[in-house]
Amino acid sequence: MNKTAIILGATGLTGNLLLHKLIKDERYTTIKLFSRSKIEGLPDKVVQFIGDLFELETFKADFTANEVYCCIGTTAKKTPDKAGYKQIDYGIPVHAAQLSKENSIPTFLVISAMGANKNSSVFYNKTKGEMEHDVLQQNIKNTFILRPSLIGGDRRERRVLERIGLGLFKIIQPLFIGKLKKYKIINAESIAQAMIHLANSKSNAEVIITSNDIKRIAKNK
Repeated sequence: MNKTAIILGATGLTGNLLLHKLIKDERYTTIKLFSRSKIEGLPDKVVQFIGDLFELETFKADFTANEVYCCIGTTAKKTPDKAGYKQIDYGIPVHAAQLSKENSIPTFLVISAMGANKNSSVFYNKTKGEMEHDVLQQNIKNTFILRPSLIGGDRRERRVLERIGLGLFKIIQPLFIGKLKKYKIINAESIAQAMIHLANSKSNAEVIITSNDIKRIAKNK
């Protein structure tokens, strides 16, 4: 099919899994990465653009593709300053969506979070909710917002408290039944697989997809 995909956040857990899935996917002949640092050892089909993601407009001429996968995200521990946090979790996805609209990219996928609500009194949830709202305001033909619960997987960096939390969460997983199923841990690989399936589906509607549905969609690979 000779498709081109853009990935933002390819050095993160989900973004890196997504990258390697797209490398193996014969439908994609070009994968463009926009990031602050280069990833070594990638095949020729991957083209890397290194620079400041807070200044995405400088990449406008090269920001062309069939699909944009936005896997950008930080944590309160890594970015304790609220202004800096919002610049990453809100600013980069929204600017990427704006640039996608300007360059007529028809498909935009972004990872948000369960509990996202622009009217929330919780800063994290409010930031994600505002991001979702302003991404949807771009009216991109195929817009998919994924709201995973706690994300599981092998991370490169050491997050001791997060590992402890995930361990405890896994213990109580059997208690999550009925309406509580959406709170179960979701593997990053499922998120990456669901994103690829959605990007290649026939839907032309803006969609917000919760954790349960992400798992279901991922099984359609």
